[in-house]
Amino acid sequence: MVEVQDIFRDFGNEYIERFNPPPHICKIIRAITNCRTEALGGHTDFCGHCGYTHQSYNSCRNRHCPKCQALVKEKWILDRQSELLPVPYFHIVFSLPSELDVIALQNQQVVYNILFRASSETLKELASDPKFLGAEIGLTSILHTWGQTLSLHPHVHMIVPGGGLSPEGKWNDRGKKFFLPVKVMSRKFRGKFLYYLKQAKLEFNGSQEYLTDLYHFENLISTLYHKDWYVYCKRPFKTTVSVLEYLGRYTHRVAISNYRIIDYVDGLVSFKWRDYSDKNTEKVMKLPALEFMRRFLLHALPPQFTKIRHYGFLGSPIKAKKLKLCCLLLNFNRPEKYKLSVLELIKKIIGIDITLCPKCGNPFSRKPLSSGASP
Repeated sequence: MVEVQDIFRDFGNEYIERFNPPPHICKIIRAITNCRTEALGGHTDFCGHCGYTHQSYNSCRNRHCPKCQALVKEKWILDRQSELLPVPYFHIVFSLPSELDVIALQNQQVVYNILFRASSETLKELASDPKFLGAEIGLTSILHTWGQTLSLHPHVHMIVPGGGLSPEGKWNDRGKKFFLPVKVMSRKFRGKFLYYLKQAKLEFNGSQEYLTDLYHFENLISTLYHKDWYVYCKRPFKTTVSVLEYLGRYTHRVAISNYRIIDYVDGLVSFKWRDYSDKNTEKVMKLPALEFMRRFLLHALPPQFTKIRHYGFLGSPIKAKKLKLCCLLLNFNRPEKYKLSVLELIKKIIGIDITLCPKCGNPFSRKPLSSGASP
């Protein structure tokens, strides 16, 4: 199977020499290139019973690497299992208009933080209004920055329990009916985002340099105020298991997974994508390798940037106390939080105990190949 790593291995050095990307981008390129190769070290598993040997190399553990998300995703989902409530859950998407794409790219830290803030405040403030729910809600927000063709498309996916805690300490809900009108959410989100954007310190380079002129910047803001912003709310999940399965697809996804790449010949990369404007039809896009890399790296987040955030009664400082109250009001016994070791998680993912010889089933002996990152 063709992998993102194959393309980065062949064109990574040329990309760095030609475009001179910042250090954190170079780090991502080298991490993906070296992932699970001898460059990162590894170990040899040896079976003393039948003589079978197997070499394994260390993972890069970079959050942008398509190979390295399964383990951290499973661990994250495991930690969330004890937080799910026996209520309908809704999926809401807040997207930025395309006019802000380049500004977002040049000001990632600032714009993405504003996106999180404006969208979360929109939900919390509207939900607290007695006209809609009159309660404090909880929500999990996940940043994605890509579209199907790897173009820049900043948006957040939010998973929201259908109900919340009232000021009187009761549980308020509206059953399976969502409690916030989409048009109201869209307008409030638009106003909040543009308000915070006007207060922010932004950089404008290249094609956006004209926005350093206050007249042009305010004209852009005015245009965006008169545009409908995309906010979408899906039907509730059928079960809490469905919520976990859904979260697993979204939380640790990267810009493109290896399974979508169908061909890589003569420096051209072909990959599958879905055209939502054409009845969700699956199509194939072909790009030169350097352009494929450029698009992939558009979605590299700033170092230490938090892409999954929790708000309301799911906010970390008060989560334990508020969840305990929610369960009491819902007459629900939360499952105990349990942990699995790395080896247990690997077995859960691939269905194989990697500590045992696949030939005879006896335990392996392990010998390091060289120093490197942990597997």
